[in-house]
Amino acid sequence: MQLFITFEGVEGAGKTTQVEMLHNLLVDMRVSVVKTREPGGTALGDRLRPVLLEPSEAPFSPLSEMFLYMAARAQLVKELIVPALNHNTVVISDRYVDSTIAYQGYARGIDISLIERLNQITTNGRMPHLTVLLDIDPEIGLHRISSKPLRFVSNGKDRLEGEPLDFHRQVRKGYLILAKREKDRFFVVNGRLGKEEIHKLIRQELVRRYPESFAKGA
Repeated sequence: MQLFITFEGVEGAGKTTQVEMLHNLLVDMRVSVVKTREPGGTALGDRLRPVLLEPSEAPFSPLSEMFLYMAARAQLVKELIVPALNHNTVVISDRYVDSTIAYQGYARGIDISLIERLNQITTNGRMPHLTVLLDIDPEIGLHRISSKPLRFVSNGKDRLEGEPLDFHRQVRKGYLILAKREKDRFFVVNGRLGKEEIHKLIRQELVRRYPESFAKGA
């Protein structure tokens, strides 16, 4: 099955949990599947991840930040996503091109058309078949994060989680604009629902879109 699914949302929306749950479902269905994340998924991406996410007193230029994400993405597409899809393996990714548009575009102020052109080059036009947007008020998402074990020495938040609330509101706004613009690709779910209910809605959407592949696993 050649299917590329991405999960998007603000910090604390529950993406990682839903990626794991969907991955486990497909494994149980004996579907060939691989999960990945951005930045990460390759040796280069894993090296860039701490550079991009660990808190630092030295501020990033928005363009520098964007190009580092693009570099990790280019490697991920070439090394993992395209080969997996060519072997009829379902790919599930925690973030992809829409994250750059939402975070570096709508929240950082980089020209959206520039990001879209660079995304096109970086991915060679490889877009998800389905993007699940877990929509949640950023205040709720950040509160969820604050209750989790500390990941970094300073205050436990990564560099993006530590941005002001208005930044995260702009990210959410960007995602909703994208979802409205690309209704056929996006499936928007209320991120305040329980994880099992969200997983059920995602399964139902997969059955609706791909009944020949997912009806038995619903």
